[in-house]
Order: sequence, then C-alpha cells, then structure tokens
Amino acid sequence: MAQFQKGEGGRPKGKPNRVTGNLREWINDFINNNREQVEADFKALEPKDRIVMFEKFLKYTLPTLQSTSITTDFEKMTDEQLDDIINRLKNSSNG
Repeated sequence: MAQFQKGEGGRPKGKPNRVTGNLREWINDFINNNREQVEADFKALEPKDRIVMFEKFLKYTLPTLQSTSITTDFEKMTDEQLDDIINRLKNSSNG
C-alpha cells in the first residue's frame, strides 16, 4: 500500500475546503433569506432563552479569548531581579 508523504496530494496549502465553503455559503443564504422569521422567533423567546441564544450568536462574531497563565520561578532569579520586581510593586502601589 502506497504511503503518502506530507505535502503530496490533497488540496494546496491555503486553499479553502470546497465542502466547508459551500456549507457556509448555504447557511449564510438561509439566514439572509429567513432573516425576518429568525428575528420574529428570537423576539418570541422568553427573556432568559433570548439571552442564551444571544450568547450563542456571539460565539460566531467575537473572537474567543483563551486563558493564560504565567509562572515565575523566584528561586532561579538573581537578587537584582528580585529587587527590581519589589521596587516596581512598591512604585505601582504608590502611584
């Protein structure tokens, strides 16, 4: 059985998936053609359900934020680095 190497066959890098593009276009057309009904249905929802739907719609319009964490190993820092951090903290609390 032939083994494919990375970069062989398939669609070229950067070219959109045709099926996904067609589906997105269909969904977009469906929403545009049924906008009045969608808005009427939205307005008919209970306030609590309307908020839930609004939140779901936001996922498609706003970028998703990812949590980040920063860890610092103070044991590996020099005395000068630690003093600098302490001084910055003192100055920021005075300002």
